[in-house]
Amino acid sequence: MILSDAKELIGLEFKPYSFGVEKGKIKELVAAIGDTNPIYSSLKAAQQAGYEGIPVPLTYLQIIDSFGGYGFEEKVEKLKLNPVKILHGEQEYEYFADIHAGDELTVNSKVIKAVTKTGSTGGMDVITTENRYTNQKGELVAIAKGTLVHRH
Repeated sequence: MILSDAKELIGLEFKPYSFGVEKGKIKELVAAIGDTNPIYSSLKAAQQAGYEGIPVPLTYLQIIDSFGGYGFEEKVEKLKLNPVKILHGEQEYEYFADIHAGDELTVNSKVIKAVTKTGSTGGMDVITTENRYTNQKGELVAIAKGTLVHRH
């Protein structure tokens, strides 16, 4: 079933999931992005820089969503979108506390905005989801907002 009105999605919540922050995943990400800062591989360096443990790089939340959350096909199905007509429009992260290797995060995700735009060459739905990340202490540590563009 394909989406008929983007506004129908506002408030749609996804099943929460948990993800353990792994030192190995941090290492893989910093290798992939070419970041050689020792705080991502050495507890001693991280502590000398003022962290409790090895911190995550700023884009690590994408790892959590890719490996811990809904898969792409499962998410598009729940959103009632055609997967071949989707573009990733925007991503933003807001951090409230440090996230370290060994943390266990719970993620709650929902659609917070959905609009349909039309023009002379067709239309598109612009859908924004918000993920809220809470650590094992019950603290909100981050919020991520992602925007998908679904072409008609």
